[in-house]
Amino acid sequence: MKFLDLLRMSSGNLWKRKVRTILTVLGVVIGVASIVVMVSLGLGMSRTMMEQYESYGSLTQIEVYSWSAESGEEMHLDDELVRELEGLEHVKSVWPSLEMSALAKYGGYEGYLQLRALPKEAFAEMKVEVGEGRLPGEDEELTFFYGNQVLQNFYKAKGGNGGMMQTETPDIDLMHDSIFIIFDTSAYYAAGTTDENGQTQKMPKKYLIPACGVEAANEGVWSQYNWYTQCDIDRLIPELKKIFKNKVIPGQPTTKAGKPYKEIFYNELYVNVDDMANVMEVQNYLTDLGYQTYSQAEWVEAEQKQMGTVQLVLGGIGAVSLFVAAIGITNTMMMSIYERTKEIGVMKVLGCDLRNIRTLFLMEAGFIGLIGGVIGLILSFSISGVINKIAQAAQGAEGMNGGISYIPVWLVFLAMVFAVLVGMAAGFFPARRAMRLSPLAAIRNE
Repeated sequence: MKFLDLLRMSSGNLWKRKVRTILTVLGVVIGVASIVVMVSLGLGMSRTMMEQYESYGSLTQIEVYSWSAESGEEMHLDDELVRELEGLEHVKSVWPSLEMSALAKYGGYEGYLQLRALPKEAFAEMKVEVGEGRLPGEDEELTFFYGNQVLQNFYKAKGGNGGMMQTETPDIDLMHDSIFIIFDTSAYYAAGTTDENGQTQKMPKKYLIPACGVEAANEGVWSQYNWYTQCDIDRLIPELKKIFKNKVIPGQPTTKAGKPYKEIFYNELYVNVDDMANVMEVQNYLTDLGYQTYSQAEWVEAEQKQMGTVQLVLGGIGAVSLFVAAIGITNTMMMSIYERTKEIGVMKVLGCDLRNIRTLFLMEAGFIGLIGGVIGLILSFSISGVINKIAQAAQGAEGMNGGISYIPVWLVFLAMVFAVLVGMAAGFFPARRAMRLSPLAAIRNE
């Protein structure tokens, strides 16, 4: 018997008893929809978790800190270490970071700035939403890029409060107003006093540093850039050397004699790894060298295992419905065999191959799974859409962009294949029974 003949016969036999077939298909629909929706909830929660971690920083980035080792040796971060790390396997790039505080003054206002200098290559890869201007790195002079919360650190120089105590936002245009910067804050606060030699301390020089850009205001959304004033490290270091000359730059280590080192040491290094799977390997290497490190990979790995367990539980709950549907398919096929016993006997007497008889019933069971799978997927997408709309409405404008239910393409194909395989597996034993029926006994059957 040709395959097309088997296909036509199996599809035709299904609709001879429409009500029974529809009820069996309905069981598959509920089972497939349950599994897909449950798994989509797990995937949606996992994706939301990853998006949240990515908003806090790169998942393939390792932060390396300067600190004192147990031996008492100072573990400095310098250009030599940067070159060494750039040569490691799986390391794409290394960004040195230099941080220090400075004082900004505008009219009757002043405010603390937390400066963070990075290479211009780093700014090109940052996910910073620019509200005005551009990111640092394109100017030949030192420029500042202000985070959207920096203005909260400004206060009235006489009797004002800044930061969390700020009652109103100062009327300062960070992009266009002339804001003066004082890098030597120690000298600023010591101005007018006398030192141990009896000399009066002078007021340090103020510098007019233009702004290259300001981060876009995004109320209620935290990012790692909100409170920072960022600049190009290749522009800041030469400027600091000119400002402080032979004096100690704030935040820099000193020799045992209290003198500054000739070179600039970094506060932190950002090591960018090619793949998240290699982050722990590189991080362990850096830890063995004696450096203090941090990455989100260890947290993400633990969270992914937990989310994997949640997905298995949710998928298992949905699988119960499909298991019940499989029992329904088996029952339908067994009833079909009892009702078509004489038909099976005639087919055997006419010389029909036993494998064809088995294939005929397997195809009928497979059709039930296929039809139920298609309708179940349509129902799944509908339920998923409703869940996401309800969730977004409950969370308002600050809700998750991707929703809490996520159905990827691979889940669609997997659900279809699974539904067909479950249908055929449920029809396997009835098909074997049909194949083993005695031809004469089947023909005599009324």
